[in-house]
Amino acid sequence: MAASPPPRSPSSGDPAEAADLAASAAAALASPARVWSSLLARLPSLSDYSRLLSVGRGRGRRRRRAALPLPIRPAAAHSARIAGQMPKAFDILQDVVQHTLSNLHDIQKSLIFWQSKAEGTSSQKLYFMIFERGPRAFVEAAWQTLTRLKSNGSPVPHLLHSASDMVSTKLAVLTCMQHCLAAFLAEVYFEVDKCRKGLTESSDKSLHTLFIVLNSVFSKLEVSFRNAVEGQTLLCTHDGKSPELIFERLPEVDVESSEWTEVLSANAITLIYQNLQKFDDFISDQFSNHKRPRNTTIYWLPYTCGALGLSACSLWLLRHSSLMGSSDIDNWIQDAKESMVGFWDVHVGQPIISIRDELFETFKQRSKREMEKQEVQQTEESLRRMLLDFCGNTSNEKPPQDMSELAMMEIVMKRYEKEAMHPFKGLSSGKLTCALSIQIEKHKLALLEAMLELDQILRANEINFAILAALPAFGVSLLLLFAVRAWATHGRGAEGRGRTARRQRRLLLADVEKRLMEFQNCMANGMEEEACCKFGLTLYTLDRLYKAVESHARETGEWSSLREDMFDLAKPGVGMEDKLVLLSRLKGMYDCLLPSPSGVLPRL
Repeated sequence: MAASPPPRSPSSGDPAEAADLAASAAAALASPARVWSSLLARLPSLSDYSRLLSVGRGRGRRRRRAALPLPIRPAAAHSARIAGQMPKAFDILQDVVQHTLSNLHDIQKSLIFWQSKAEGTSSQKLYFMIFERGPRAFVEAAWQTLTRLKSNGSPVPHLLHSASDMVSTKLAVLTCMQHCLAAFLAEVYFEVDKCRKGLTESSDKSLHTLFIVLNSVFSKLEVSFRNAVEGQTLLCTHDGKSPELIFERLPEVDVESSEWTEVLSANAITLIYQNLQKFDDFISDQFSNHKRPRNTTIYWLPYTCGALGLSACSLWLLRHSSLMGSSDIDNWIQDAKESMVGFWDVHVGQPIISIRDELFETFKQRSKREMEKQEVQQTEESLRRMLLDFCGNTSNEKPPQDMSELAMMEIVMKRYEKEAMHPFKGLSSGKLTCALSIQIEKHKLALLEAMLELDQILRANEINFAILAALPAFGVSLLLLFAVRAWATHGRGAEGRGRTARRQRRLLLADVEKRLMEFQNCMANGMEEEACCKFGLTLYTLDRLYKAVESHARETGEWSSLREDMFDLAKPGVGMEDKLVLLSRLKGMYDCLLPSPSGVLPRL
């Protein structure tokens, strides 16, 4: 059988053959690409699907729990949902409100942080400027301090002045952003309350009304930020460009017009989320230079010291580990294990066994105790018979049966003293021996009674001794329980449980009342823009309170009534007197908003 010739490489063979081989390889590689291109060509709506998915991802990224309801009666929305015509405008408006509330919450947290720094002492401001702005700021502050010390100047006034300027600038920018966003939120609620009839109609009509509403509120938001930029309250962004917020205008085509199509509505919804993305990017650019520093920046020095200490500890452990040929860690682990086992046996296992034995073996020990009592009773009866016989033989007459033991013992002792004066005569007559036997029986009875009482005392205190032995383990368990509870409830704030959470919820309620009074004063003085801002801050505080009390109110069955009252508080059309009545009802009626039980409850 002839052997097949070895394959030749293209480089060493005919150039034409090499070219054919390269062309075939290129065609084979290009084949999957042609198949994929033809598949995409046969699916013309794939780009639309990807666009809708990207919009959905953008919406899902910011979606949170249900926020404060819009000023549309739940009955209208419920009837629309039953009819199968739930307007899309509801979801879109909720997304707009969620974006605004989320940005307001971030701004509020930063405002609280910078206000605390502004109200701090000079030493706290110095500490912040040197140690809580990161390692780079630490090096710069240290260099400036050394430079001024060399020039015979004090670095403290310069640092304090820099801290005051920085904090005041950040507070001014954050306050301006908060006012703009709060006014925008209030405008959304005002417009929704004004156009709620159109928003609850069919899907297309509700979208048409929504586009009109959003064009109005977006344009006002543009104007408010443009005025802030012109007033130099908002400065350049982190990349050095001037801030500019321009929203795409939504089409306001009538539903009855032939221009209204599903494609038009889908494109308009996409524009809404693009505007929201622009809104988020603009707020992020303005907020990035003025937000609260991260915890890693504030606590970089403790974290660095902790990392160094952990590194040193790791090196020390490595030196004593088996990797370096040492058995110290293994011995320590074994000792710790034995100590824990011994602690468990002494302070947990044995006390539990003792308590169990005492509780479950009481009836088993009853027969033994009855025998001991019978022995004492028999000894007592034997002693009484001996006393009666001795008294009868001594006085030659039978003593009464009800004669007391004390009287008979007095006769025995007198006879014993008399016979002890003549011991040989008393021993021969037997009276002295009988008196000694009576005294021995008396001491035996006293000893038995004492042992019985002592046994009863010890048995009664066995549980107490076991509990005392278990107190260290109980204390450790209690500390661990408190630590786990504190860790589990940490960071929940007003949504948590306990006295602190109740106090924070009542503070939110007081803040709502304060904002409403400020809104009323601004309206009375003709300050409509400031009043709009105050109402937006009221809505933001109501939203925080709404989320804080929801779970507690559902547990107590108060949620439906409480939600309705908070819904009326958020409605722009409700009068101020009615809102104050609602606030007083919130303070004194609902359990989740009452003070802690140890405090003084308000009068209803």
